[in-house]
Amino acid sequence: MSTDMNESLAVREVQAEDIDLIANYWLESDSVFLVSMGVDLEKLPTREGLRTMLTHQIHSKMEEKMSYALIWLSDGEPIGHSNVNSIQFGESAFMHLHLWKPETRKRGIGTTLVKKSLPYFFENLKLKVLFCEPYALNPAPNRTLEKVGFVFEKKYRTIPGSLNFEQEVNRWKLTREKYEGICANTEIKVQ
Repeated sequence: MSTDMNESLAVREVQAEDIDLIANYWLESDSVFLVSMGVDLEKLPTREGLRTMLTHQIHSKMEEKMSYALIWLSDGEPIGHSNVNSIQFGESAFMHLHLWKPETRKRGIGTTLVKKSLPYFFENLKLKVLFCEPYALNPAPNRTLEKVGFVFEKKYRTIPGSLNFEQEVNRWKLTREKYEGICANTEIKVQ
């Protein structure tokens, strides 16, 4: 299934009213789906823990953020989020991709949403390189990253995030130079 050409896709920074939407995604998603993404269900935070973390993130200065999230929109409605963590301001960060509902997945919109997210991450965090390490057994984000223009670096075993179990991941890398080339060849605007 492909994206509806009339569908308007956009990205914006996370806001306070988005906190419960993100919490709902983590705490109400089907456990089989979460495990298929590499999530250790025992490591899921409480709703209050998520609220505290996201509120802190929203109010932190860009240079001090430990995590930075964007909301993905379709026709003005929130449908997912992307965030980066392990941020070294002015250097690097690790990106994560999340479409919240099954009906928004496998439609080809992830590629467009990731491309629209890149200027926020590269420009606002002054990044030189952006990494993404999806679960090797989860094909969707791996295909999306390749389509966007990320370069495959390696497959290895690790615990890629605070919510994950040990797993094989594929490390994908996008340099600033490659990002600028993507922007130059598309309608993506730097924020």
